[in-house]
Amino acid sequence: MGEIKIIGTAHVSQKSVDEVTEAIETFEPQIVAVELDRGRLMVLKGNAAPPSVDDVIKSGNFSGILAQWLLAYVQRRIGKETGVSPGAEMMAAVELAEERGIPIALADRDIQITFSRFWNLMPITEKLKMVYVLIGSVAGAGEVGEKIDIDSMTDQDVISAAMEEFRRFAPKGASALIDERDAYLAHAIYDLGQRFDRVLAVVGAGHREGIARYLDQPETLPTKASLMETPKTFPWMKVIGFSILALFALFLILIAFSGVGLDVLFSAMIWWVLINGILAAIGVLAARGHPLSALTAFAVAWMTSLNPFMAAGWFAAITEAKIRHPTGADFSRIAEADDLSQMRENPLFRVVLVAALANVGSIIGTFAYILFIMPILGIDPRDILSAGVTNLMAFLGSIIPF
Repeated sequence: MGEIKIIGTAHVSQKSVDEVTEAIETFEPQIVAVELDRGRLMVLKGNAAPPSVDDVIKSGNFSGILAQWLLAYVQRRIGKETGVSPGAEMMAAVELAEERGIPIALADRDIQITFSRFWNLMPITEKLKMVYVLIGSVAGAGEVGEKIDIDSMTDQDVISAAMEEFRRFAPKGASALIDERDAYLAHAIYDLGQRFDRVLAVVGAGHREGIARYLDQPETLPTKASLMETPKTFPWMKVIGFSILALFALFLILIAFSGVGLDVLFSAMIWWVLINGILAAIGVLAARGHPLSALTAFAVAWMTSLNPFMAAGWFAAITEAKIRHPTGADFSRIAEADDLSQMRENPLFRVVLVAALANVGSIIGTFAYILFIMPILGIDPRDILSAGVTNLMAFLGSIIPF
C-alpha cells in the first residue's frame, strides 16, 4: 500500500488553495486525486455544455432542481464574500498537477447520481426543511461573510459539529451527501494506493475523517455498485395519489346513492375543479408566472390531482417555456445571479419556479378540498356515509346474487 496524504479543504477558502499548492510541491505525489467528477471538472474549466431546456422540463423534478440551484447559489455567495471561487482549491490541484505532468484521478461520484440519491432518499419532511433553510440562506446571503469564519471551515472540530448538525437536521440527506461519498472517495483513493507509492487526495474537509476511517478499515467499505444504483424507495406519492383517486371516486358514489340529489353531486365536482384549479393558479402567480400559465394550471389541476403520473406544474411549465423562451445560456446566467431577484427574472428559473409552485398549489388544493368540502356543501358526512353505504349495498345486492 502506497503512502496516502489527504488534504481537507473548504471549497471557498484561499487558505485551502495555498495548502493544496504546498502539498503538491513538498509531497511530490505520483498522482493527485480530487473530489470531482468529470462533469464538475468541465464546469470549473468552463467547458461544460448546459443541459437542454426540454430535458429540464421533461425531468419533472422541479423542486429538486430548485434546491440544487439554491445550494449552488449559497456556496457561490460565500465564495464572493471571501474572494475565492467555489472549487478553486480543486482547480489549483488540477492545474498544478497538469503543469508538472502528474496524473489526475477524478475520485468523486457523478454529481447527478449523488443529487438523485440525496433528493430521493430524503423523506418529505426533510425536503421541506431543506427548502426552508435554503430560502432563508439565500435571503441572508449578503451578510454571510460577516457571520462565517471561512478558515475555521477546515478545522476538524468545527466540521464534525457541522456534520452532526446536518445529520440531526436531515439524516437521510446526510447519508447520501456525506456518508456514501466518504465511501466512494475512499474506494477510489484506496485503489490508487494499491498502484502508486505516493497519493495526494484533495477532498472537502467534511469527508476527511470518514475517508480516513474507511482507509484504516477497508473491509468495512460498502460495495461500489451499491453506491451507484438508483435508490429504491417506497413510492409514497403514487400511493397517496391512487388513494386520493379512490377516496374521491368513493365520495362521489356515496353522494350519488345517499339521496341528497344530483345538484349536490354536481356541486361537489365543480368545487373539486375550482379549489384545485384556483390554488394551482395562485402558485403560478406567486412565482410571477404568465397569466396563460396560471390558466393552464387552473384547467388541468382537477385532472392531474387524480392522476399520480401527471402534475399541474408540468403543464404550466410547458406553457411558461413557450412564452418565456428560455435558452441554454440561461443556465450560466442563473449561476452568475447576485441575488434571488435576479434569479427570478431569469426565464429558465421562472419556468422551474412556476412548475414547482403550481404543484404545491395543487397539492394544497387537494387537501383543502378534503377538509372543507362537507361544510361548503352544507351536508353532514355521517348522513352521507350512512345513507350512501346502505343504498349502495342494496343496489349491489339487487344486481349481484349472494
